[in-house]
Amino acid sequence: MVGPGAIQPLTTRIAAAGARRMVVIADVAVAAGPAASVAAGLEASGAAVTTLTVPSGERSKSAAETVRLWEALAALPADRATHVVAVGGGVVGDLAGFVAATFVRGLPVWQVPTTLVAQVDSAIGGKTGINLAAGKNLVGAFWQPVGVACDSDTLASLPDREFRSGLAEVVKYGVILDAPLFSWLEAHAAEVLTRDPAALAHVVSRCVDIKARVVEEDEHERTGLRAVLNYGHTVGHALEALAGYGALLHGEAVAIGMAAAARLAAGTGRWTVDEVQRQNSLLARFGLPLTAPPGLEEPVVERALAVMARDKKSLHGRVRFILPTAIGRVELTDDVDSSLLEAVLRDVLLSVA
Repeated sequence: MVGPGAIQPLTTRIAAAGARRMVVIADVAVAAGPAASVAAGLEASGAAVTTLTVPSGERSKSAAETVRLWEALAALPADRATHVVAVGGGVVGDLAGFVAATFVRGLPVWQVPTTLVAQVDSAIGGKTGINLAAGKNLVGAFWQPVGVACDSDTLASLPDREFRSGLAEVVKYGVILDAPLFSWLEAHAAEVLTRDPAALAHVVSRCVDIKARVVEEDEHERTGLRAVLNYGHTVGHALEALAGYGALLHGEAVAIGMAAAARLAAGTGRWTVDEVQRQNSLLARFGLPLTAPPGLEEPVVERALAVMARDKKSLHGRVRFILPTAIGRVELTDDVDSSLLEAVLRDVLLSVA
């Protein structure tokens, strides 16, 4: 469900699913707003509702936080008839989804994403997970939500940095699969930045449609189709780990990863300089970074390569990249010269123009 006020019909559908015990797992930042609305709607249906809050930020996607939530569910006690409702951004969606997937071997989960990045990307498709020191999302499960409510009203109060972070994922969809969306973003960037309701409705619904279609065709990333959704994420995830989880927002790291991937594509003859400039200009217009913040600990390139070698797309020790061949078209490849990769990483991670 996508659109203003989508939370209310979601609570009706959850109640209709017959759950008598509900556990709302919410980012503490939205506990008094959307999470409280969800809880109130469920209680009105006669369900027993417990709300568990999670600290804001990427650091909450941890083994320690997972154990804390497992223990809380056990203390209720929750059983297989208990439904979990995740309310918040991508961190809470990934964490609560993983908790639901693993507690008593699986609880039904509903997603109520309240950030742009979660609405257009992470809440759709059933990927759940937590981070390790070795890398992002290394522990997780595919666990499809019963339902997702992308309520655009929640985006109005989103902090500007969070909102802009989500736009990286929107640009990503244009680059990988939807040239008309990319051109639309170039033409309507001002309306998007001012959060015009009609513009946001178009952006969210289009991105949800693209991701749902891809997931439907390749749910468990077995054909390579779903892997294209990770454009910019190979370098982006490595950067998040190197900078320390939370130092960069996910979309900021992905934007830098997209800038790196664009340079790799140009260096391998897949993309033109003009196409690189179109992508980077749109990212910059949305206030997203193209190079890493200063101060990354050396040897940064070697550390990045070590993290990237553990990326979930890697195969037989070779790092695989999603590289564009045109606006709206990409391919998965492990054919990237090591010297080119190291040069691009050094420029992007050490903020060399």
